[in-house]
Amino acid sequence: MGTVFSFDVRGDTGPRTRTALAAATAWLHHVDEEFSPYRPGSQVSRLARGELTPDDCSPEVREVLRLCADAELRSGGWFSARYAGGLDPTGLVKGWAVERAAAMLHSAGAPAVCVNGGGDVQLHGGPWRVGVADPLRPGAVMTVVEVRDTLAVATSGPAERGCHILDPRTGAPPADALASVTVLARGLTDADAWATAACAMGADRARGWLEDLQGAEAFAVTSDGGTWQTRGFARTRVGETGAASGRTG
Repeated sequence: MGTVFSFDVRGDTGPRTRTALAAATAWLHHVDEEFSPYRPGSQVSRLARGELTPDDCSPEVREVLRLCADAELRSGGWFSARYAGGLDPTGLVKGWAVERAAAMLHSAGAPAVCVNGGGDVQLHGGPWRVGVADPLRPGAVMTVVEVRDTLAVATSGPAERGCHILDPRTGAPPADALASVTVLARGLTDADAWATAACAMGADRARGWLEDLQGAEAFAVTSDGGTWQTRGFARTRVGETGAASGRTG
């Protein structure tokens, strides 16, 4: 999936947790093998080339294709795993894989779990504090989210990977592109997809859509450094900060 994953497990570190950690690690490697568009032999690459049909694919691939279709419908087409005839579900796969990996550990009895995939995190238990990075000032944090139960935090934007999220209708970046948008939801599958869709929409469309999106809250940074947030986001905030900090802790 082209990124780094990390695990933070607090509390029970007995045999069940260690077994679950090994299983979660193996799961993430398995997902990369099946879904990477950069691996010619992955099922996603073979599906994109027409060598497989969805019915030929594993249950996991069929599940992700269904989730992508649902995300496309719920976002009015702003989330899309297909563009110009291609297939790339990576805008949803990472969140889906991390959410499941965290569930493996939590189900094994670990009372507090954080699985981090490239800065997007799925959390259980706590307390946890997640810093929302300032996309315009490397090393600085805009605000901190406090988590005491199950929650996912996903951020999309061009700060780290350049302009990689495009308007699926034009193939170009939105004219009013956001510097970043962070979405909170119960599961990282949804949070990751909604953050991607919001970036593709641009600032004007994204704000109203996120405000009306059930089960999600958001915090956005505009290209000129301004910020806005959905009405319920304030309930999760610890406070604002300009200090350098890690994303989770």
